[in-house]
Amino acid sequence: MLFKIASVAALASSVAAHMAMSEPCPRFSPNCATQPPLPAGQSYNYNIKNPIAYDAPVFISDTPWPQPVASWTAGQPVTVKFQPDGAAHGGGHCQFAISYDNGKTAAVVHKVMEHCFFNGPSDGNNAEVLQYTFNLPANVPASSKAQFIWIWTNAIGNRELYTGIADITIANPGGSTSYTGKSAIYPNHAGYPTIPEFNGDYTTGVSLFDNAPNVVVSPGGSPAPPASSAAPPKPEYSSSAVESKSVAPPVGHTPAPQPSAEPTVEVTATEPPATQPTAPATPVYTSSAPTAVPTGSACTHGALQCVSGNAGFQQCVWGVWSATFACGKGTVCQQTSPDAVICGWA
Repeated sequence: MLFKIASVAALASSVAAHMAMSEPCPRFSPNCATQPPLPAGQSYNYNIKNPIAYDAPVFISDTPWPQPVASWTAGQPVTVKFQPDGAAHGGGHCQFAISYDNGKTAAVVHKVMEHCFFNGPSDGNNAEVLQYTFNLPANVPASSKAQFIWIWTNAIGNRELYTGIADITIANPGGSTSYTGKSAIYPNHAGYPTIPEFNGDYTTGVSLFDNAPNVVVSPGGSPAPPASSAAPPKPEYSSSAVESKSVAPPVGHTPAPQPSAEPTVEVTATEPPATQPTAPATPVYTSSAPTAVPTGSACTHGALQCVSGNAGFQQCVWGVWSATFACGKGTVCQQTSPDAVICGWA
């Protein structure tokens, strides 16, 4: 029997509003202090705090605001704000990225790992931090049609993805023509790895972000990739998947495992017409494996295996078996296929 017990609190949490960006104003939020008029044929998204469906586009809309919602300058401080009264699910990992092709290719300019929305470890839902200020990199190119992207991987609860995309302008007095940074990734979504519930280990999944490949973004064409790396392949979507692990959740939350798969990446970008829809690329991670000593033999990225005694399991991260994740109280690890496990009742 699988762990599928949900308390009343968990059911209430599953329908509660979550977190959403409010500044810069994402497409097409009704909750910003100010926002441009809606484009023709569009309507306000009153479900903007909902997670992105597993196999849906990672952004709510491919249509931009008719005018930018913020004007930023490379090398200067910028502030990103979030709506209050949302369920923050114990924090997690936040990425902040810049794109010039409507989100198809995005390079990370800032990230908050482990405790996004909190000042430290927490099993609560009430966010302690609702804004982040950081310096926009000095070599981010200027553009009148850039996109700022927020991506959140929650620490506690159903394995979900939350995103926001805002249309901005960027000025750069230095005249930079391209920016190189880590590729934005979309965990817990089709074609990307699933990051399990943290269960108190806030480093869970951090290696996925650390080992993401570099990408080059530019508003004016296709700049060459960094000299230290070969050009990645064109985007490919993998149909292979492994079953995500199901672990006993903290009180008030019910995990909903999703399949994960090896991803692929588009490296360069051209600025599209304002209304051109694009699908985000799924990156292929080509960076070298971590230098940590493996706890077992070499393995296939994303694979899961029960450990001796079936009290827990490990996940393969770039060819290295992770530390052991414990199954919930009263459950044991069960190997359902060579690369997949569940934690079920003993």
